[in-house]
Amino acid sequence: MSRSKIVVLDFGSQYAHLIAKRFRMLGYYSEIALPSTSLEVFENCKGIVFSGGPSSVYDEKVPEFNSEILNLDIPILGLCYGHYIVQLGYNGKVGKADVGEFGFATLNLNPQVKSPLFEGIEPVQQVWMSHQDGVLQIGEGFEVVGSTKDCPYAATQNLAKKRFSLQCHCEVKDTPCGNQIFENFAKYCGMEKNWDQDTVLQIILEQIKKDAGDRNVLLFLSGGVDSTITFALLNKALGQDRVLGLHIDNGFMRKNESANVADAYHKFGFDNFIVEDASESFLGAIAGLTDPQKKRMAVGENFITVRNEVVAKQHLDESNWLLAQGTLYPDIIESGGTKNSNTIKTHHNRVAGIQELIAKGLIIEPIRDLYKDEVRAIGKKLGLSDELVMRHPFPGPGLSINVLCNDGKEKAQDLQELPLAKKELDEIELNMFCENCTANMSRDVLPVRSVGVQGDFRTYRFPAVLDFGPAKADEYPSIVDGMKHFPGKREKIEAASSTITNAAKFMNRACIKLYQKPGVKNEDLKLQEGYCDRRRLDQLREVDNIVLTELHKSGWYDKIFQHLTIDLPYATSVDKASFVLRPVVSEDVMTARFAMLPKDLLGNIVAQIAALPFVDALYFDATNKPPATFGWE
Repeated sequence: MSRSKIVVLDFGSQYAHLIAKRFRMLGYYSEIALPSTSLEVFENCKGIVFSGGPSSVYDEKVPEFNSEILNLDIPILGLCYGHYIVQLGYNGKVGKADVGEFGFATLNLNPQVKSPLFEGIEPVQQVWMSHQDGVLQIGEGFEVVGSTKDCPYAATQNLAKKRFSLQCHCEVKDTPCGNQIFENFAKYCGMEKNWDQDTVLQIILEQIKKDAGDRNVLLFLSGGVDSTITFALLNKALGQDRVLGLHIDNGFMRKNESANVADAYHKFGFDNFIVEDASESFLGAIAGLTDPQKKRMAVGENFITVRNEVVAKQHLDESNWLLAQGTLYPDIIESGGTKNSNTIKTHHNRVAGIQELIAKGLIIEPIRDLYKDEVRAIGKKLGLSDELVMRHPFPGPGLSINVLCNDGKEKAQDLQELPLAKKELDEIELNMFCENCTANMSRDVLPVRSVGVQGDFRTYRFPAVLDFGPAKADEYPSIVDGMKHFPGKREKIEAASSTITNAAKFMNRACIKLYQKPGVKNEDLKLQEGYCDRRRLDQLREVDNIVLTELHKSGWYDKIFQHLTIDLPYATSVDKASFVLRPVVSEDVMTARFAMLPKDLLGNIVAQIAALPFVDALYFDATNKPPATFGWE
């Protein structure tokens, strides 16, 4: 007997798989399908969800959609792009919204309309938006259930047709009522609970046995959560004698990282792994590269090169060994790995060499359908310690993707757009701060670009900088004075950040200046020639180690999801740099909020970093995801 299910149609959203995950976590089995799928897929389907997507419905090239799905007598919920598809299916109109919404918005429910979707939900709700288009006219038979300040048709329904559509993303944690909306939808669909964590674990273990057959498995072990739990799953399914972990010190590790990883594995009883120092090989592979995508690809391809060298050195029979990776679903999504998704950044585990091995059936990825929080739950179920399960994420390319590079040549596009970004920032009204903060605030734009994700598309734009230091922003007589006017309330900083990124065409991040070396003026800081070499990596390791040490000592390491330290080639000379602190809180990596560290902790961190002779300036990244990604490359 087939299992009752909710089917999620993937129009290419960064969050499509997250919808299915939410339903599964609530106890309802769900599957992903293409929007062009045949009607046979909906056998025993109780409800259908249309995901968001990177396209505009009026683009020339849009995801192929089987419109017969709208004729099924099955409840349908459309989200974002899916919201548009539902409305267009009933003669509604969609176009460019007057104002795009990225990040938080307030949904006000219509008191005149009762909706089964919002049963038990308060009439004013925080929701998460990521759109530039909007519904201009609702479809026939639909009524308005809710709206936001800039979106009059944020929630609609047609109960006669069993159709619902929402502009917001219910699947992300930043829409707190999202789970209740999904629970209400499942209830409306007549779904019964039929999914749990034990089922997930059993399916993964059985799939490993099936994929491996009688072959052994070699796994890249970064030491991060994903590869560690993948290692534990492989060992449980196949036994340690059939699994070999390979930890590669690629030169991009944090301070003492490889030694700490080896110690942690030994403590848990993992003896079937080896450590290979390949730092010179990896540093050579990215020497002179400045393009972030090319850097990632070079790192990913070099993993294959080193893997082949290790296989030869260990005298392994290649025909009897699969390669395993701790790939998560967000890695696949952000690499454009589903039919309708847009590439945000190419992950090292999705470069051409890996794709070729996948096509040949030589790669095994046990957790590829899961998100970080699900993986951690699996790790705890396997009995792994918090030391292994709750570590901050640390991707295979390590610190290499936190070192921004520049060839020292001015780019024509930057010369044209940087003045426009500064003009744009000057014209944005920021009235959320107190009179004292506002009086001491100055604005600037960093002359580097960072990657972001807005409306499911990749952006590559400048970061805005707000400076709350002394009246003369280039004079910092002491660390205390330099942070004297740093605003302590996250809601005000968040409001400023969202206001900037929602209104800007040339900026996708908002930062706050924490420190600038005494005597260094703003005009002294310039974009320098700089690459990802051992000198810059060693500098980054020192700064990063200060932050992580203080986070551990203060207890804040366990309160945030991840901290990234970013090295910018923006300084007074080539041997110096500026750095960005990027603490974030997240559940599943697909969305995140910047973490507001206590002012005294931040001041302690700043004081120690400022004492390093190579640090010219320090910034705090106060941007959520979207519109920014976690890292800057």
